[in-house]
Amino acid sequence: MSKKIFTEQEILELSKNKYIKNVSSKGITYTNEFKLQFIAEYENGKTSRKIFKDAGFNIDIIGIKRIDSASRRWRNAYKDKGVLGLEDTRTLNSGRTLNRDLTIEEVLAKKDAEIRYLKAELELIKKLELQERQVINKKLPSSMIFRLIQNLIKDFKLYNMTRHLCKIANVSTSGYYNFLRNFKARDMMENEDLKSKEIILKAFNYRGYKKGSRTIKMILKNKFNVIMNRKKIQRIMRKYNIICPIRKSNPYKRMAKATKEHRVVPNKLNREFKQNIPGKIMLTDITYMPYGNGKMAYLSTIKDSSTNEILAYN
Repeated sequence: MSKKIFTEQEILELSKNKYIKNVSSKGITYTNEFKLQFIAEYENGKTSRKIFKDAGFNIDIIGIKRIDSASRRWRNAYKDKGVLGLEDTRTLNSGRTLNRDLTIEEVLAKKDAEIRYLKAELELIKKLELQERQVINKKLPSSMIFRLIQNLIKDFKLYNMTRHLCKIANVSTSGYYNFLRNFKARDMMENEDLKSKEIILKAFNYRGYKKGSRTIKMILKNKFNVIMNRKKIQRIMRKYNIICPIRKSNPYKRMAKATKEHRVVPNKLNREFKQNIPGKIMLTDITYMPYGNGKMAYLSTIKDSSTNEILAYN
Protein backbone atom coordinates (compact mmCIF):
# COMPACT_ATOMS: atom_id res chain seq x y z
CA MET A 1 0.00 0.00 0.00
CA SER A 2 1.16 3.53 -0.71
CA LYS A 3 2.49 5.55 2.23
CA LYS A 4 1.06 8.78 0.85
CA ILE A 5 -1.03 10.84 3.28
CA PHE A 6 -3.99 12.69 1.76
CA THR A 7 -4.56 16.30 2.67
CA GLU A 8 -7.98 17.61 3.65
CA GLN A 9 -8.39 19.24 0.25
CA GLU A 10 -7.51 15.98 -1.53
CA ILE A 11 -9.92 14.04 0.70
CA LEU A 12 -12.67 16.52 -0.15
CA GLU A 13 -12.00 16.19 -3.89
CA LEU A 14 -11.85 12.38 -3.79
CA SER A 15 -15.06 12.09 -1.76
CA LYS A 16 -16.98 13.82 -4.57
CA ASN A 17 -16.45 10.82 -6.87
CA LYS A 18 -19.45 8.48 -6.93
CA TYR A 19 -17.19 5.43 -6.89
CA ILE A 20 -15.67 6.36 -3.53
CA LYS A 21 -17.38 4.75 -0.55
CA ASN A 22 -15.09 6.18 2.09
CA VAL A 23 -11.80 8.06 2.14
CA SER A 24 -9.44 8.92 4.95
CA SER A 25 -6.00 10.41 5.16
CA LYS A 26 -4.40 6.98 4.72
CA GLY A 27 -6.75 4.94 2.58
CA ILE A 28 -9.62 4.78 0.09
CA THR A 29 -12.58 2.41 0.10
CA TYR A 30 -14.07 1.96 -3.37
CA THR A 31 -17.62 0.87 -4.13
CA ASN A 32 -18.38 -2.66 -5.29
CA GLU A 33 -19.83 -1.19 -8.48
CA PHE A 34 -16.48 0.31 -9.43
CA LYS A 35 -14.62 -2.91 -8.65
CA LEU A 36 -16.92 -4.88 -10.95
CA GLN A 37 -16.58 -2.23 -13.63
CA PHE A 38 -12.81 -2.29 -13.23
CA ILE A 39 -12.62 -6.08 -13.70
CA ALA A 40 -14.88 -6.00 -16.76
CA GLU A 41 -12.95 -3.21 -18.46
CA TYR A 42 -9.59 -4.70 -17.53
CA GLU A 43 -10.52 -8.01 -19.17
CA ASN A 44 -11.51 -6.05 -22.27
CA GLY A 45 -7.96 -4.74 -22.58
CA LYS A 46 -8.01 -1.39 -20.75
CA THR A 47 -5.11 -0.49 -18.50
CA SER A 48 -5.58 0.21 -14.80
CA ARG A 49 -4.68 3.87 -15.11
CA LYS A 50 -7.03 4.36 -18.05
CA ILE A 51 -9.93 2.81 -16.10
CA PHE A 52 -9.32 5.06 -13.09
CA LYS A 53 -8.99 8.12 -15.29
CA ASP A 54 -12.21 7.37 -17.21
CA ALA A 55 -14.02 6.91 -13.89
CA GLY A 56 -13.18 10.50 -12.95
CA PHE A 57 -10.29 9.91 -10.55
CA ASN A 58 -7.36 12.28 -10.34
CA ILE A 59 -4.35 10.07 -11.01
CA ASP A 60 -1.93 12.56 -9.50
CA ILE A 61 -3.78 12.59 -6.18
CA ILE A 62 -4.27 8.82 -5.88
CA GLY A 63 -0.83 7.88 -7.14
CA ILE A 64 0.31 5.23 -9.59
CA LYS A 65 1.52 2.89 -6.87
CA ARG A 66 -1.85 2.86 -5.12
CA ILE A 67 -3.67 2.21 -8.42
CA ASP A 68 -1.41 -0.71 -9.33
CA SER A 69 -1.77 -2.16 -5.84
CA ALA A 70 -5.58 -1.98 -5.97
CA SER A 71 -5.59 -3.47 -9.46
CA ARG A 72 -3.46 -6.43 -8.42
CA ARG A 73 -5.49 -7.01 -5.25
CA TRP A 74 -8.85 -6.95 -7.04
CA ARG A 75 -7.70 -9.20 -9.88
CA ASN A 76 -6.36 -11.80 -7.46
CA ALA A 77 -9.53 -11.68 -5.36
CA TYR A 78 -11.71 -12.02 -8.44
CA LYS A 79 -9.64 -14.94 -9.70
CA ASP A 80 -9.92 -16.79 -6.37
CA LYS A 81 -13.52 -16.10 -5.30
CA GLY A 82 -15.23 -14.42 -8.23
CA VAL A 83 -17.54 -11.48 -7.59
CA LEU A 84 -17.78 -12.43 -3.93
CA GLY A 85 -14.08 -11.70 -3.51
CA LEU A 86 -14.57 -8.07 -4.55
CA GLU A 87 -17.03 -7.27 -1.77
CA ASP A 88 -15.84 -5.34 1.24
CA THR A 89 -16.45 -7.68 4.19
CA ARG A 90 -14.42 -5.80 6.79
CA THR A 91 -17.53 -4.52 8.58
CA LEU A 92 -19.04 -8.01 8.68
CA ASN A 93 -15.98 -10.02 9.60
CA SER A 94 -14.17 -9.81 12.94
CA GLY A 95 -11.15 -11.63 11.58
CA ARG A 96 -11.61 -14.65 13.84
CA THR A 97 -12.73 -18.09 12.76
CA LEU A 98 -16.09 -19.31 14.01
CA ASN A 99 -15.47 -21.98 16.65
CA ARG A 100 -19.02 -22.38 17.98
CA ASP A 101 -21.68 -24.61 16.45
CA LEU A 102 -24.23 -23.01 14.20
CA THR A 103 -27.70 -22.45 15.58
CA ILE A 104 -30.73 -24.09 13.99
CA GLU A 105 -31.75 -20.78 12.43
CA GLU A 106 -28.29 -20.31 10.92
CA VAL A 107 -28.24 -23.87 9.56
CA LEU A 108 -31.68 -23.43 8.00
CA ALA A 109 -30.68 -20.12 6.46
CA LYS A 110 -27.54 -21.71 5.02
CA LYS A 111 -29.50 -24.64 3.59
CA ASP A 112 -32.10 -22.29 2.10
CA ALA A 113 -29.33 -20.39 0.35
CA GLU A 114 -27.91 -23.65 -1.03
CA ILE A 115 -31.36 -24.73 -2.24
CA ARG A 116 -31.92 -21.39 -3.99
CA TYR A 117 -28.54 -21.70 -5.69
CA LEU A 118 -29.17 -25.29 -6.83
CA LYS A 119 -32.60 -24.34 -8.15
CA ALA A 120 -31.13 -21.48 -10.13
CA GLU A 121 -28.37 -23.67 -11.53
CA LEU A 122 -30.86 -26.36 -12.56
CA GLU A 123 -33.19 -23.78 -14.07
CA LEU A 124 -30.35 -22.32 -16.12
CA ILE A 125 -29.33 -25.73 -17.46
CA LYS A 126 -32.94 -26.59 -18.34
CA LYS A 127 -33.47 -23.34 -20.20
CA LEU A 128 -30.20 -23.69 -22.06
CA GLU A 129 -31.08 -27.22 -23.15
CA LEU A 130 -34.58 -26.14 -24.20
CA GLN A 131 -33.24 -23.24 -26.23
CA GLU A 132 -30.48 -25.38 -27.69
CA ARG A 133 -32.94 -27.94 -29.02
CA GLN A 134 -34.74 -25.17 -30.88
CA VAL A 135 -31.60 -24.13 -32.74
CA ILE A 136 -30.54 -26.22 -35.72
CA ASN A 137 -26.79 -25.78 -35.34
CA LYS A 138 -26.89 -26.35 -31.57
CA LYS A 139 -25.64 -22.85 -30.77
CA LEU A 140 -27.32 -20.03 -28.87
CA PRO A 141 -26.59 -16.32 -29.21
CA SER A 142 -24.61 -15.03 -26.25
CA SER A 143 -27.15 -12.27 -25.67
CA MET A 144 -29.88 -14.85 -25.08
CA ILE A 145 -27.71 -16.70 -22.56
CA PHE A 146 -26.86 -13.43 -20.79
CA ARG A 147 -30.57 -12.61 -20.55
CA LEU A 148 -31.26 -16.03 -19.02
CA ILE A 149 -28.52 -15.50 -16.43
CA GLN A 150 -29.84 -12.02 -15.66
CA ASN A 151 -33.36 -13.33 -15.07
CA LEU A 152 -32.10 -16.17 -12.86
CA ILE A 153 -30.01 -13.84 -10.72
CA LYS A 154 -32.97 -11.52 -10.34
CA ASP A 155 -35.51 -14.26 -9.59
CA PHE A 156 -33.38 -16.22 -7.11
CA LYS A 157 -31.35 -13.25 -5.76
CA LEU A 158 -28.00 -14.91 -6.50
CA TYR A 159 -26.01 -11.72 -6.86
CA ASN A 160 -22.74 -13.37 -5.82
CA MET A 161 -23.00 -16.32 -8.22
CA THR A 162 -22.60 -14.48 -11.51
CA ARG A 163 -19.22 -15.93 -12.35
CA HIS A 164 -20.29 -19.49 -11.57
CA LEU A 165 -23.46 -19.23 -13.66
CA CYS A 166 -21.46 -17.83 -16.56
CA LYS A 167 -19.07 -20.76 -16.24
CA ILE A 168 -21.97 -23.24 -16.38
CA ALA A 169 -23.37 -21.53 -19.47
CA ASN A 170 -19.89 -21.41 -21.06
CA VAL A 171 -19.87 -17.63 -21.53
CA SER A 172 -17.44 -15.00 -20.31
CA THR A 173 -18.17 -13.00 -17.18
CA SER A 174 -16.84 -9.80 -18.74
CA GLY A 175 -19.20 -10.33 -21.66
CA TYR A 176 -22.11 -10.59 -19.22
CA TYR A 177 -21.19 -7.28 -17.57
CA ASN A 178 -20.82 -5.67 -20.99
CA PHE A 179 -24.30 -6.96 -21.74
CA LEU A 180 -25.62 -5.25 -18.60
CA ARG A 181 -23.90 -1.96 -19.38
CA ASN A 182 -25.11 -1.81 -22.98
CA PHE A 183 -28.83 -2.02 -22.24
CA LYS A 184 -29.41 1.47 -23.67
CA ALA A 185 -27.88 0.51 -27.00
CA ARG A 186 -29.98 -2.67 -27.05
CA ASP A 187 -33.13 -0.67 -26.37
CA MET A 188 -32.31 1.67 -29.23
CA MET A 189 -31.69 -1.29 -31.53
CA GLU A 190 -34.95 -2.89 -30.41
CA ASN A 191 -36.86 0.29 -31.24
CA GLU A 192 -35.23 0.43 -34.67
CA ASP A 193 -36.14 -3.21 -35.28
CA LEU A 194 -39.76 -2.54 -34.32
CA LYS A 195 -39.92 0.30 -36.85
CA SER A 196 -38.40 -1.93 -39.52
CA LYS A 197 -40.88 -4.66 -38.60
CA GLU A 198 -43.84 -2.36 -39.26
CA ILE A 199 -42.46 -1.41 -42.68
CA ILE A 200 -41.73 -5.04 -43.57
CA LEU A 201 -45.24 -6.11 -42.54
CA LYS A 202 -46.73 -3.57 -44.94
CA ALA A 203 -44.82 -5.14 -47.81
CA PHE A 204 -45.45 -8.64 -46.43
CA ASN A 205 -49.24 -8.16 -46.54
CA TYR A 206 -49.28 -6.05 -49.72
CA ARG A 207 -52.13 -7.12 -52.04
CA GLY A 208 -53.36 -9.70 -49.58
CA TYR A 209 -50.83 -12.51 -49.88
CA LYS A 210 -47.65 -13.32 -47.98
CA LYS A 211 -44.22 -12.91 -49.49
CA GLY A 212 -40.59 -13.87 -49.02
CA SER A 213 -37.60 -11.63 -48.37
CA ARG A 214 -36.77 -11.10 -52.07
CA THR A 215 -40.29 -9.97 -52.96
CA ILE A 216 -40.45 -7.79 -49.84
CA LYS A 217 -37.20 -6.09 -50.82
CA MET A 218 -38.54 -5.28 -54.30
CA ILE A 219 -41.90 -4.02 -52.99
CA LEU A 220 -40.22 -1.80 -50.41
CA LYS A 221 -38.07 -0.28 -53.12
CA ASN A 222 -40.71 0.11 -55.84
CA LYS A 223 -43.89 0.82 -53.85
CA PHE A 224 -42.74 2.38 -50.58
CA ASN A 225 -39.47 3.96 -51.76
CA VAL A 226 -37.55 2.25 -48.93
CA ILE A 227 -34.11 0.75 -49.48
CA MET A 228 -33.48 -2.11 -47.05
CA ASN A 229 -30.84 -4.80 -47.09
CA ARG A 230 -32.22 -8.28 -47.72
CA LYS A 231 -30.17 -9.73 -44.85
CA LYS A 232 -31.79 -7.24 -42.50
CA ILE A 233 -35.22 -8.23 -43.80
CA GLN A 234 -34.42 -11.89 -43.14
CA ARG A 235 -33.14 -11.07 -39.64
CA ILE A 236 -36.29 -9.13 -38.75
CA MET A 237 -38.50 -11.91 -40.15
CA ARG A 238 -36.67 -14.52 -38.06
CA LYS A 239 -36.72 -12.34 -34.95
CA TYR A 240 -40.46 -11.63 -35.04
CA ASN A 241 -41.49 -14.98 -36.55
CA ILE A 242 -42.76 -13.53 -39.83
CA ILE A 243 -43.10 -16.67 -41.92
CA CYS A 244 -43.75 -16.92 -45.63
CA PRO A 245 -45.51 -20.23 -46.47
CA ILE A 246 -43.72 -22.44 -48.97
CA ARG A 247 -45.73 -23.33 -52.06
CA LYS A 248 -46.74 -26.99 -51.87
CA SER A 249 -46.05 -29.32 -54.75
CA ASN A 250 -48.87 -30.54 -57.00
CA PRO A 251 -50.24 -33.78 -55.46
CA TYR A 252 -51.23 -35.16 -58.86
CA LYS A 253 -47.70 -34.73 -60.16
CA ARG A 254 -46.31 -36.42 -57.07
CA MET A 255 -48.72 -39.33 -57.55
CA ALA A 256 -47.87 -39.68 -61.23
CA LYS A 257 -44.19 -39.63 -60.40
CA ALA A 258 -44.60 -42.26 -57.70
CA THR A 259 -46.67 -44.59 -59.90
CA LYS A 260 -44.55 -43.77 -62.99
CA GLU A 261 -47.62 -42.90 -65.05
CA HIS A 262 -47.50 -40.87 -68.28
CA ARG A 263 -43.81 -41.47 -68.73
CA VAL A 264 -42.21 -41.94 -72.12
CA VAL A 265 -40.52 -45.34 -72.51
CA PRO A 266 -37.84 -46.12 -75.09
CA ASN A 267 -39.07 -47.48 -78.47
CA LYS A 268 -37.31 -50.84 -78.46
CA LEU A 269 -39.84 -52.63 -80.75
CA ASN A 270 -39.74 -50.02 -83.54
CA ARG A 271 -43.01 -51.49 -84.98
CA GLU A 272 -41.42 -54.84 -85.79
CA PHE A 273 -44.29 -56.91 -84.41
CA LYS A 274 -43.65 -60.13 -86.40
CA GLN A 275 -40.46 -61.71 -85.12
CA ASN A 276 -41.50 -65.39 -85.55
CA ILE A 277 -40.78 -66.23 -81.95
CA PRO A 278 -43.94 -67.19 -80.02
CA GLY A 279 -44.28 -65.58 -76.62
CA LYS A 280 -41.64 -62.91 -77.25
CA ILE A 281 -43.93 -59.98 -78.08
CA MET A 282 -47.37 -59.52 -76.55
CA LEU A 283 -49.98 -57.00 -77.66
CA THR A 284 -52.84 -55.67 -75.57
CA ASP A 285 -55.73 -53.31 -76.07
CA ILE A 286 -59.12 -52.36 -74.64
CA THR A 287 -62.29 -52.50 -76.73
CA TYR A 288 -65.43 -50.56 -75.83
CA MET A 289 -68.67 -52.40 -76.69
CA PRO A 290 -72.01 -50.60 -76.19
CA TYR A 291 -75.03 -52.78 -75.57
CA GLY A 292 -78.57 -52.62 -74.28
CA ASN A 293 -80.00 -49.28 -73.22
CA GLY A 294 -76.88 -47.08 -73.30
CA LYS A 295 -74.72 -49.53 -71.40
CA MET A 296 -71.05 -50.11 -72.08
CA ALA A 297 -68.88 -53.21 -71.81
CA TYR A 298 -65.09 -53.33 -71.90
CA LEU A 299 -62.96 -56.10 -73.35
CA SER A 300 -59.24 -56.31 -72.69
CA THR A 301 -57.21 -58.96 -74.49
CA ILE A 302 -53.60 -60.13 -74.64
CA LYS A 303 -52.46 -61.35 -78.04
CA ASP A 304 -49.30 -63.11 -79.20
CA SER A 305 -47.98 -61.04 -82.12
CA SER A 306 -46.28 -64.00 -83.79
CA THR A 307 -49.14 -66.56 -83.72
CA ASN A 308 -52.09 -64.10 -83.50
CA GLU A 309 -53.40 -66.25 -80.66
CA ILE A 310 -55.51 -64.67 -77.90
CA LEU A 311 -53.77 -65.77 -74.74
CA ALA A 312 -56.03 -64.07 -72.20
CA TYR A 313 -58.98 -61.72 -72.01
CA ASN A 314 -61.07 -59.99 -69.44
